[in-house]
Amino acid sequence: MTERRAAFRQGQRAILHSLPGSAAWGLISGVAMVKGGLAVPWAIMMSLLVYAGSAQLAALPLIVAGAPLWVIVATGLITNLRFVIYSAALRPYFAHLPTRQRAALGFFMTDFTFTLFMRRAQEGQLPKQHRDAWFAGVCTNNWMTWQVSALTGIIGASYVPTDWGLEFTGTLALVALVGPSLNARPAFAGAAVAAIVALIAHPLPFKLGLFCGAIAGIAAATLADLWQQRSPPPGMESA
Repeated sequence: MTERRAAFRQGQRAILHSLPGSAAWGLISGVAMVKGGLAVPWAIMMSLLVYAGSAQLAALPLIVAGAPLWVIVATGLITNLRFVIYSAALRPYFAHLPTRQRAALGFFMTDFTFTLFMRRAQEGQLPKQHRDAWFAGVCTNNWMTWQVSALTGIIGASYVPTDWGLEFTGTLALVALVGPSLNARPAFAGAAVAAIVALIAHPLPFKLGLFCGAIAGIAAATLADLWQQRSPPPGMESA
């Protein structure tokens, strides 16, 4: 137990440098939920139970517009499909754990925590034992920071004048999150196709244009990735 506590605390310290970014993202998401039309109690419940900033902001306009439940659920699932890839990458490290424990770690995993864990794994800086405790420490600090900042944004948004136009902060936050990830051709192709299809399909009811754009973007990125693997750059054939 002493070793597990030490690994847990190491994880808590390891995530400290990423907490300002997580706090800013949570604060913006909290403000955007309220300014986007969600009541404060529902916004608080959504923050505590859903814990997925990008999915929350993607589903928010659908909820406010009264879209069918299946459209809202499908949009959230598509927005968070990347976590399927994250989970597959983490499986070799946690496959020995009970299903309940793996499910708990999966719920609290975010982009920040996954990136930190994989970077430390590649650099050989993870503890040799109790890696689940180390990851739990990372996720705990990140979750607490997110909830405090999100709840601050939700409650504080009630005192912000509507004419400030803060309902667009969620969109700006998503742009800031997506921008740095466009560092490869498949990602850029997927984003471009998704944007074009979403604009063309914008007149569709229930915000289905967003749903169509997400599907088209995933398909385009997958095809671009396959094409890139089959056609390596000159000089890289041997690699």
